[in-house]
Amino acid sequence: MNGIEAGLSLGSNLDDKLASLRAARAAIAAIPEVSVLASAPVYETEPVGVPEEFADLEFYNTVLIIGTSLDAHKLFAQLQKIELALGRKRTIRQNVPRTIDVDLIYYDGQTIRSGGLVVPHPRWTKRRFVLQPLADVRGYLVLPGHDRRVRDILAALPPGQDVRPVLAEW
Repeated sequence: MNGIEAGLSLGSNLDDKLASLRAARAAIAAIPEVSVLASAPVYETEPVGVPEEFADLEFYNTVLIIGTSLDAHKLFAQLQKIELALGRKRTIRQNVPRTIDVDLIYYDGQTIRSGGLVVPHPRWTKRRFVLQPLADVRGYLVLPGHDRRVRDILAALPPGQDVRPVLAEW
């Protein structure tokens, strides 16, 4: 058993989005010190904060809950390797289309701000595409720096970003 629980947000808006999510989940599950504990449903979502020319490229988003014995920085490094292996191109320009994006949303109730890693993810409370799938699998969680459960933060979001279910099991 890998005793540390972490939440990962996965997204894709290029090529075969569902295949990219599945490939990322398989690669994450193949890390020796990681086990997948839960997979949230997949949602189709509007892009947020993207350049105008990419506004029509909808995302598929989901959340994985994993157990791990890796420290947060080693886990983060493994996730970045998976992104690169699955065709993620890092550019100076932010929020451009990508085959896969894997973000570390939380790590065992810890607050981390070092080595390029910020946990909990700094924008998780503002992103319905993270909150909805996270609420599906860990709605009761209260993450560091907050006093409300994930599901309560989701319920308090103003109307806006459209989040449509695609697959409950994938």
